[in-house]
Amino acid sequence: MSAKKKPILKLGLPKGSLQETTQKLFGLAGFKLRITSRSYYPEINDPEIECMLIRAQEMARYVEQGILDVGITGVDWTIENRAKVTEVADLRAPWPNYGPVRWVVAVKEGSKIKRPKDLAGKRIATEVMNLTKRYLKQHGVKADVEFSWGATEVKPPVLADAIVDVTETGSSLRANNLRVIDTVLESTPRFIANRDAYTDDWKRKKIDRILMLLLGAIRAVDRVGLMLNVPKDSLDSVLAVLPALGTPTISHLADPDWVAINTVIEEAIVTELFPKLSEAGARGIVEYPLNKIIE
Repeated sequence: MSAKKKPILKLGLPKGSLQETTQKLFGLAGFKLRITSRSYYPEINDPEIECMLIRAQEMARYVEQGILDVGITGVDWTIENRAKVTEVADLRAPWPNYGPVRWVVAVKEGSKIKRPKDLAGKRIATEVMNLTKRYLKQHGVKADVEFSWGATEVKPPVLADAIVDVTETGSSLRANNLRVIDTVLESTPRFIANRDAYTDDWKRKKIDRILMLLLGAIRAVDRVGLMLNVPKDSLDSVLAVLPALGTPTISHLADPDWVAINTVIEEAIVTELFPKLSEAGARGIVEYPLNKIIE
């Protein structure tokens, strides 16, 4: 009698600009992800997961087709591919390429194009044909949309009247003397699933468990743990200083006149908070890093 085949979740990891940050995210979530330069099949320390590296631009299509059960890609590429998938979560994080990016309409400085209506009858160069056509339709504008193979920002005004291009800071557009007239879409990385896969009990539970760890790692990115000892007669003063991110844990110490407090705070307020805690009576203040916060 043959052994029952073990279930496997096929996970698509984005190759390219999102790759390094995605590997960091999985590491913080507790997964050991090994990606080599010569293989498109990363190794992961979970026998129930098979990984494949796929460009973010193509990810949604393969997830829709069921070649992959789940994947990570920007919502822009899901829309561009017109992929029918289940969006499970937004994975935006304060890391390179994991924050919001904008697809914008830009023209050369001095152009008479000032607003979307002015694009009527004009030539627009872009990598995202469907996204651009969708935008034009929303504004009731007909224009000539051409696919751009790269260096899109250098095309106005000779090769195109306007472009639709992606930007994070706008520095490249400014360097090429371009002016943004409108935002087409703001995009962030999303965790997407094949619709059939997400209705399968085993796969859905597996997806939800992976996502719990990923989101836990993202929540911990800009927070730290805080431990401190406080004399009981200063407890109210110290609690008044602590930010209300959650109810702190208060424990008794061997000395009945003292208690210990354990809580989580935003890392950005550490330098301002610590002196205030000391002035309020706290002692033995310890800051420690966090890998995950599960809610």
